[in-house]
Amino acid sequence: MKKLLFQLDTDPHPAVFDTVVAYDGGADHVIGHGGCTPQNVRALVEGAIFTRAPKEKKFTALFIGGSEMAAGAALFKAVQKVFFADFRVSVMLDSNGSNTTAAAGVARLAGSAPLAGQRAVVLAGTGPVGQRAAVMLSREGAKVALTSRDGSRAENCCREIKARFGVEIEPVAAASNDDRGRAIAGANVVFATGRAGVSLLDEAHWKDNASLRLIADANATPPVGVTGTDMMDRGKVRHGKIVWGAIGFGTLKLALHRACVSRLFESNNLILDAEEIFALAKTMA
Repeated sequence: MKKLLFQLDTDPHPAVFDTVVAYDGGADHVIGHGGCTPQNVRALVEGAIFTRAPKEKKFTALFIGGSEMAAGAALFKAVQKVFFADFRVSVMLDSNGSNTTAAAGVARLAGSAPLAGQRAVVLAGTGPVGQRAAVMLSREGAKVALTSRDGSRAENCCREIKARFGVEIEPVAAASNDDRGRAIAGANVVFATGRAGVSLLDEAHWKDNASLRLIADANATPPVGVTGTDMMDRGKVRHGKIVWGAIGFGTLKLALHRACVSRLFESNNLILDAEEIFALAKTMA
């Protein structure tokens, strides 16, 4: 029986990255559908849940992707509403690599030093990776702040996080590198999750920060998000801080993504979102 993964993407074109990793994760065929919304996804889901016998349903799975976290979460919820009784298949949410990237980065930070009781700041945290990193850091016991150039956007994001996960995240308006430098004063952990190729923090802003212990930067496109670090850093000590670069923890991200895809085909009722993916990341770190 062929393992079929249907890639339901909220963007017009399904992400090539997700397609490649899906094949590497064990899917025999990956069928991509772009422009998926809660309004048009029902027929696709019904095609997945009605076509195979009960014992064979585990060989069909769904992957929710796309660049927008809110759109992905809405689609993820809509897909599950179509399921009933044993007419269901396993489904994974990873909009813009949100869950797998955040889980890998936070797992590497947690493996470097305890996070409980620490003050953590997620820079440019309103994107998919930043939102999920904030949640995972909070679940590890850190007191978390999330920055955005737009203060109202940070506030809205923190409200949405509380509604979904029940955790309190502090919104911080920080429009410039200097603003972000001030935002990390007294912080113990910094996780930079901004757009590719955008510098968020200068080396001068963090190298003499006496409280800072851990840094992770999810930007794998030059220039890095945190100047003075390197995307290849794998727990490297710089100015007394332990640093994880995007490629440094990216090997775990890719392994985790592949492992999640593989698990989708173990049963027909697996739901993989932030909680489940982070739990798996901690066992792999």
